[in-house]
Amino acid sequence: MLSYQGDGSKYRVVVIGAGIGGLTAAALLARRGYEVSVFDQALVPGGCASTFKRRGFTFDVGATQVAGLETRGIHQQIFEDLEVEPPEATPCDPACAVYLPGESEPINIWRNPEKWQQERRRQFPGSEPFWQLMATLFKASWRFQARQPVLPPRNPWDLWQLASAVRPDTLMTLPFTFMTVGDALRGLRLYDNRRLRTFLDLQLKLYSQVNADETALLYAATALGVSQEPQGIYHLHGSMQALSDRLVKALKKHGGKLFMRHTVEQIHTKSGYPTGVTVRKQRTGETWTETAEEVVANATVQNLMKLLGVGRTRRVALTSSSPPLLKEGTSELFLRGYKRRVDKLPHASGAFVLYLGVDQQAIPPGCPLHLQFLYDYDGPVGEKNSLFVSVSQPGDGRAPAGKATITASSFTDTRLWWRDTKKEYEALKQDYVQTAIARLGEYFYLTPETIIHQEAATPRTFARFTARKSGIVGGIGQRVSTFGPFGFATRTPIQHLWLVGDSTHPGEGTAGVSYSALTVVRQIEAKRRSRLQL
Repeated sequence: MLSYQGDGSKYRVVVIGAGIGGLTAAALLARRGYEVSVFDQALVPGGCASTFKRRGFTFDVGATQVAGLETRGIHQQIFEDLEVEPPEATPCDPACAVYLPGESEPINIWRNPEKWQQERRRQFPGSEPFWQLMATLFKASWRFQARQPVLPPRNPWDLWQLASAVRPDTLMTLPFTFMTVGDALRGLRLYDNRRLRTFLDLQLKLYSQVNADETALLYAATALGVSQEPQGIYHLHGSMQALSDRLVKALKKHGGKLFMRHTVEQIHTKSGYPTGVTVRKQRTGETWTETAEEVVANATVQNLMKLLGVGRTRRVALTSSSPPLLKEGTSELFLRGYKRRVDKLPHASGAFVLYLGVDQQAIPPGCPLHLQFLYDYDGPVGEKNSLFVSVSQPGDGRAPAGKATITASSFTDTRLWWRDTKKEYEALKQDYVQTAIARLGEYFYLTPETIIHQEAATPRTFARFTARKSGIVGGIGQRVSTFGPFGFATRTPIQHLWLVGDSTHPGEGTAGVSYSALTVVRQIEAKRRSRLQL
């Protein structure tokens, strides 16, 4: 339960990045009286959940669906706290229709739990022990998450929040902490069920960035269970931009400031604390230092290292006025260890996205809002072998009357897109476009007459417009070694420098990054109250 608390005036906060996580943290802090300024290098706020317009069509850049809009969901709680109306949305039912290779009938992930149970029993006979295990873990994990634990804990206050969230029902999840979905399938003698494992690979790649063999079981329980009532996946009316528009409205309502087309080039630190950031105004090239007592970075953990200059010749300035607990070299030592951990992360995925504005006749009758296709059992989930597709619905504000949008994306290795000449890059991009259109043509009626607008984005595109290093998307992968208690904290080695977004708990998606923002706000408020008491 969120609640407005206290007066944060006299504390200046700089937020780097106007993605959903950054805007949420900024708006909540402004609501609490902090002096907040948000800087983002893009044209419009929203980050990977923003939009662009072409010839009357509105396309969602990356994210196309939202969780957490149900009663007492994370977004509903945040908008209530901010005193703004949540965006209008429709529950997706089915949440997704999944097509496996060579099959013409989809696996429909229904919102109604009983209907979904009937579907999976029909699609995957004998698999119910697995689904029952996932349902049990989901209920326990969801109740635990609702108590707002701080994961991973990095100081006594965090640890107390975590301990306060533990209940007897939480303890039943402990034996599964180090298990993957693949481990559970093996234990239940279901690993050799190719259809089931392939279906799980597809869904988990979408939510956790990795397949069943790598995804942490406890994370998967939440990712696979959140589609059913009373939770659900939602389709926003207008576009995904409606979410960031509401947050911007709340930010300004409570006195915060938003500066688009302003690039933060460096975070400055002294004595193990941030002192401010270097900002460059893109239109004029003017640069200046914006001072702050708190800095919140809505960035990837890789981008954070770049902003701090870790890896270049750098030393954290320490003076005799350093806090008693901060010994000389401690901050630098922590940062270097942090950097080593970042460098050891498995390579993150990028995305290839095809945006199509089409005539309505290209859309089959009864087409779901979201579909997932795998074209070959032997190929990898990603590259050109699979597509996640989102389709607009009449009257949702994404297309003119009689028209529709189709957004199709696939995961891709970002390294493919950065090592060639411009000519080779364009050839690779065109190859992906042609393959995607051919694949989509197996389901949609796509002809030169029905395709009105066509555009594609690659990791280079995402790097240009979101500033994410190499154009990576979706976080760091929810493996056992990087999820929940073993992931990256919102606290960084620099005190009063915070990290929000999909690199932190609980991971990707608008609900996940909003939760990380809420965690940071609670941590900043706790620190402020502690200082006032001292």
